[in-house]
Amino acid sequence: MTDRRMFMTALAAGILAGPAMAWSGQAPVRARVFRAPDCGCCGAWVAHLRDHGFAVEVVTTDDMQGVKDRHAVPAPLRSCHTALIDGYMIEGHVPATDISALLAQRPPAAGLAVPGMPAGSPGMEVGGRRDPYDVILWTGSETRVFANHRG
Repeated sequence: MTDRRMFMTALAAGILAGPAMAWSGQAPVRARVFRAPDCGCCGAWVAHLRDHGFAVEVVTTDDMQGVKDRHAVPAPLRSCHTALIDGYMIEGHVPATDISALLAQRPPAAGLAVPGMPAGSPGMEVGGRRDPYDVILWTGSETRVFANHRG
């Protein structure tokens, strides 16, 4: 009986914890998201961040190229939206869990990116299709895989 009670307690704690930031009692992490006015997947990604406890400010602009240029997002890593979160650049459909891991680890880096728009990534849910993709960490011109998502 003790094992079952421990399991049920752990299960309930995991469910109630949900997005840790939303339940922690701490102020939510602020995200400033730049997006084009006609991009639906950008709105879905913003909803994903909010569902995970981020406080999101949306900046709609017709000059996304200029935003990416000003923030030195490398051309091979670019996607449709760009976010500034706690000193990091977040480019494209990066999962909130990976952003939280980045903020917990605080590596010396410019940010994270999911190049392109892979099906199944947050904001790009298309039916049941889930393409594999990597989340890339970059510092200046150097990159490495931060997380793998295999569908």
